[in-house]
Amino acid sequence: MTIRRAIDEARALLDEAISHNYGLKDIAYDVAEPKEEQYGDLYSNLAFQLSKVLRKSPSMIAEEVCSICRDIMPKYRMIKEIEPHRAGYINFRLDMHELTRITLEEVKSKGKAYGSIDIGKGRRVLVEHTSVNPNKALHIGHVRNLVLGDTIYRLLRFTNHNVIVLNYIDDSGLQVADIVVGFRFLNFPIESSKKFDHYCGDDVYVKVNEMYEHDPSLLERRREVLKAMEDYNSDIARFARDITSRVLNEQLRTCWRLDARYDCLNFESQIIASRLWDRALSLLKASDIVRVDDDPSSKYHGCLVVKAGIEGEEKVLVRSDGTATYIAKDIPYAMWKLGILEDPFKYVRYAEQPDGTVLWATSLHDGGASLHVNGADMAITVIDVRQSRLQNIIMKILSMFSNDNGRYRHLAYEVVALSSSTARLFNIEIGDRRFAHMKGREGIYINADDMLDRLHSKAYEEVKARNPEADEQWLHRTAESIAIAAMRYSMLKQDLDKIITFDLEDALNLQGESGQYIQYAYARASRILERASSLVAVVVGGEVDIDTSSTHLLCREEMALIKAIARFDLIVEDTAKSLSPKTIARYCYSLAMIFNEFYEKIPVLHEQDTNLVKARLSLVKAFTITMSNCMSLLGIDVLERM
Repeated sequence: MTIRRAIDEARALLDEAISHNYGLKDIAYDVAEPKEEQYGDLYSNLAFQLSKVLRKSPSMIAEEVCSICRDIMPKYRMIKEIEPHRAGYINFRLDMHELTRITLEEVKSKGKAYGSIDIGKGRRVLVEHTSVNPNKALHIGHVRNLVLGDTIYRLLRFTNHNVIVLNYIDDSGLQVADIVVGFRFLNFPIESSKKFDHYCGDDVYVKVNEMYEHDPSLLERRREVLKAMEDYNSDIARFARDITSRVLNEQLRTCWRLDARYDCLNFESQIIASRLWDRALSLLKASDIVRVDDDPSSKYHGCLVVKAGIEGEEKVLVRSDGTATYIAKDIPYAMWKLGILEDPFKYVRYAEQPDGTVLWATSLHDGGASLHVNGADMAITVIDVRQSRLQNIIMKILSMFSNDNGRYRHLAYEVVALSSSTARLFNIEIGDRRFAHMKGREGIYINADDMLDRLHSKAYEEVKARNPEADEQWLHRTAESIAIAAMRYSMLKQDLDKIITFDLEDALNLQGESGQYIQYAYARASRILERASSLVAVVVGGEVDIDTSSTHLLCREEMALIKAIARFDLIVEDTAKSLSPKTIARYCYSLAMIFNEFYEKIPVLHEQDTNLVKARLSLVKAFTITMSNCMSLLGIDVLERM
């Protein structure tokens, strides 16, 4: 809390000044960092807010306020100068020695917790992400969902939220029915030499959908399968669970490779079998939210529909033939998340994850562990914008049922497309288009495993060229970290409402905005600290320590780096409150750029002044701690050598 502390001091100074001179309190105004250095380190719009009360021009009020502040400013240690701008803003210059001292002290004392801020107060938050239908492998469009959800989890945990991560497994939907049709009625072999999720998605699912077009009678088979799957104990339902379990296990291997983790798998078939919908329906009927459409002329005749306030086909909850729509499955699940419905599940150990934590799964059988999973203060569902209307309906229904709005959040994001060059690399024909949207049924997509393998291969070549004598195990471990960083950062750096056009070359660009660029900045700093370990005059015990008493850092590049480090907790707070991971991703890239400029222009180990060497090493150490914390939030590995 360093720039934050400066902002607090500036506010306290202004509050004291206007209380003393005008007798005013509780005026709403802003204190923030300006976009351009010429306007100081901080600025305030206080004069504009006061002009509405005092009936004076903002410029005149700014002059008066600054004059008063100068008399009382000495007791505010972080404020060095205060000046009025002719437009009416009030500009502040900070005492950079004091900012440096406080920043280094805080980084040193907090270490891995530097930048954290207690926003959550321990509140319970459920984050649902990934939730890929268990009939195929994850493609790179799904990766955006996974990376966004996992980053939100990391941010909320860092800001003292009690976060539970869910992965919803739709093991009773149309796409599962398609592969069941393929295996049970079209004689597709169960076994394949391919990874099972790839085989089901690339071969069975795509080919079955092609066969529907040539033989529409197969659609009746799909309807039969769907109906049979609603009976949890039917032969078809058991077969579907076996197949989807095999697919899911392969999907999880991909998710874990991308460094994601989960707390619980929630199976749709068990949600249906638990009769959770019956309980939800009773509550909805009691609240007068739903009705049966008994109008013979209506296209919804015989259907259970939401009464009012929601337009579109999705308002049908149960079709006239008795089958439930997607929304009828999602409503009780949303109610369960918020604790509106009691938890009907037991929980069983599903797997041990690479980070050593247990992945649990819902169970309908006795003997499982009794966990507290549902009943959240907030539930965040990460789904792309194509599901926004459905999610809005769910939120509307929850608001009709309960006056407590805002507890259910939909984190929407745009889809991922493929650049033309990347499509060509994977032999996907898109004609003369610059990019292509992915279409699973038509086979226009790239599986995440395949993309990670290609990124790994290219990263391996680059790392081996720079480290020809390195151990093969280290080379592959480093290449894998770079591949994951490339994938994750590509999915985070864009606004949520913008389509990502994924390009393999851009993702690995060492000179551009990429995960590899961020890792390289950290590796450069680590190399400086490693080389410094031999300088007995400035290093004690073989490790660089942060010297918080130094007042030698004053050049522009040093101050830019100090200020960037000092605003980390503000960025964390902004990102956690807005649920916009781009904010922290862009900050991480900016921090890397600022350090690289410092690295290029400021000698650290070749400086003759020992005190200045110690001060600069302290700054480099503070950078590595801040950068490591930031990269951890993004799910990007720190590398000490590349």
